[in-house]
Parts: sequence; structure tokens; C-alpha cells
Amino acid sequence: MERAAAAGARLVVLPEKWHYMHAGERLLRGAEALEGPSLSAARHWARRFRIALVAGSVVERTPDGERSYNTSVLIQPDGEVSAVYRKIHLFDVEVGGTVYRESDAALPGDRPVLGEALGRRIGMSVCYDLRFPELYRAYADSGAELITVPAAFTAATGRDHWEPLLRARAIENQAFVLAANQVGVHADGSRSHGRSMIVDPWGVVLAQAPDGETVVVADLDMEHLDRVRASLPALSHRRPDAYGASASSPGGRAGSA
Repeated sequence: MERAAAAGARLVVLPEKWHYMHAGERLLRGAEALEGPSLSAARHWARRFRIALVAGSVVERTPDGERSYNTSVLIQPDGEVSAVYRKIHLFDVEVGGTVYRESDAALPGDRPVLGEALGRRIGMSVCYDLRFPELYRAYADSGAELITVPAAFTAATGRDHWEPLLRARAIENQAFVLAANQVGVHADGSRSHGRSMIVDPWGVVLAQAPDGETVVVADLDMEHLDRVRASLPALSHRRPDAYGASASSPGGRAGSA
């Protein structure tokens, strides 16, 4: 954060679970309340460096202590928390020969959260959410100009899916996408893809991390966003009235499976 602020960053995004990267029961041992030490430190850093901060995600303890939430928090330059998003889509998959069961220790959130910082509207998401375009379209419909994606995207999926999905979310919603991804091997042996990047509303990658821990910085030209939306007004061309109809087979009847 100090390096980013020194480079002129006014909004900083950290990766998913930047404070504690584990799974299962061990993950629960690191769960904290929102007033816990990790976010207290993040609020201090926001004030110290005078930045708006998306504190990636942290492992938030549920009131009963039995489960957790995967929680992303937006902090203002004065250190105040202004938005709290709990990851909606939990990572229960098998990829690269490894089974992931995020739901064993976590509960899903139940709503999108649109924050605001530095006069800009920010749609908040976490990692696996990236595969669900409905969430990002809800943000576009609510006026999001920036979308943040703190992540620990796996090496197995990241090499093929990370960049295409980020660029797709930027293009289809005509918004800047700021994606901070964990990188390297974690204590549990899992590996994250890295390649954090910033993508503009045209789908152009403005900055991308090399393979290693680093900071990437880019200028976000909000006038460019306005030009993209004005010249190619795809968001206003949507036809929700048509999408609700059942899809038809070539013979003209509703298909079945």
C-alpha cells in the first residue's frame, strides 16, 4: 500500500484473504469480527496513506463462531468502513485434481453491494463470483463505474480463465475492473495464479502483474468510460422483456432436456 500510494494510487485493492490464507477448520481459527485486528490495521493504513481501500477479503467470524463469511470491505481515506460485501458464490469445485469445499467453513452472502469512494460507484465481488455475470450486470444496472475482484484464483483455472473472464466482465458491463489476485504457493499447498490486472471498459488490460508479489498501478480515465458508453450504448440496448421468454427449438416449440 505504501508503494501504491507513493506511485499516486488513490484507490487500492488487496487480494482475497490477504490476512490469512487457509481452508477448513484451520480457516475458522483465523476468523475475526469486522472490528478485529486485520480490518483495524487496514483502516489505519487507509488513514496513513490517505487512500480509499478495498481490503480484499477477510475471514469474518459469524456470531455463533461456527462458520465464517468471505468478506470484502470498502474503507474511506478517513478510515471509516462504508460498504461490506459477503461473497455470494462459494467455491465448491474439483480442479487440477484438488477438491475445494469453501462451504465447509463459510456461509454465502445474499446480496450485491454497491459502494462509493472518491466520487465513483464501485461494485464489489470476490474471486469465484467472477464466473457469474448476473452479479456484474446487477452492478451495471445500478450505475457501477468500477468493479473490484479480490481473488485467490487457482493456478489450474487461472492460466486459461482469469484474463478472459475479467476482460469479458469489463466489456459487457462497460466498467473498469480492478482484480487483485493472490500469487504463489500457500501454506496448505494450494497455488494461486497471480497476474493481478486492471482492465478498462473496452477490455484493454491497462496493467498486469508479473509472476510474483508486486504492485500494479494504472490511471483510470473516466472520460474514456463515458465515451465508450456513449459510442457503443449496449447497456441501453438490452431487452429484458425478451430474455424472460422460454427459448424455442428450431421447430418453433420450447426445447426440453
